[in-house]
Amino acid sequence: MISQKVTIVNQAGLHAKPASLFVQTANQFSSDIYITKGSTRVNAKSIMGVMILAVQKGDEILIEVSGDDEEAAMNKLVDLITRKFDLPDE
Repeated sequence: MISQKVTIVNQAGLHAKPASLFVQTANQFSSDIYITKGSTRVNAKSIMGVMILAVQKGDEILIEVSGDDEEAAMNKLVDLITRKFDLPDE
């Protein structure tokens, strides 16, 4: 298992479109993927779980990945966040 803390930098946080893109990306991998914000830990492959976290710009989340493709999954998810989900800031 690997884990990494990441700060959300896009304007919308992990709401609506960014959350959907995150979940879609997580589902491309066979590894188990979880996101933790504060004391709440959710399955990153569940849109409802990700939305429950109410992650906003500037929030720090912990991504945990465990499985055969864990490194590729972590790299892709962190890159997605770093690129601000390729969405224009409002």
